[in-house]
Amino acid sequence: MKDNSQALACVLIPMNERQLLLPNVSIAEVVDFASSDPAKDSPDWLAGYLDWRGLSLPVISYDAANGGTFMVPGDNRGRIVVLNTIGEQHERVPFLALLTQGIPSQTRLTEDQVVETDGENGPADLMKVEVDGDSAWIPNLEYLEALVLETRQ
Repeated sequence: MKDNSQALACVLIPMNERQLLLPNVSIAEVVDFASSDPAKDSPDWLAGYLDWRGLSLPVISYDAANGGTFMVPGDNRGRIVVLNTIGEQHERVPFLALLTQGIPSQTRLTEDQVVETDGENGPADLMKVEVDGDSAWIPNLEYLEALVLETRQ
């Protein structure tokens, strides 16, 4: 039996082409997929806007931000994950929103369960890891925050 005293509560977030791994404390809320349509001249990664707690948050398609294909979630599986930001521009962008392709799942991980691996990283990826035999990517939150700042200018 594993000792969970040094385990970190994490969330695995399903995307179209990969799953993301984030600590649970980075998640502000998970809401059902609902957003307004982006303007015609919007970047490819912009899935729309989410009205959340009095804020209008740009919803990022992680796959498209990473050079992949934008896909609208099907079969009512999609969610929007609202993340707390960590970068220097936190006051201007306190939250950002990611479109998922399924329901995020919680897990508790110890340091020895997460191993950095070699892999093809896109601009939105910080690193690829292996979690108990499955691949996951840790997102580059500062890059995603920079995308959100582009919509605020």
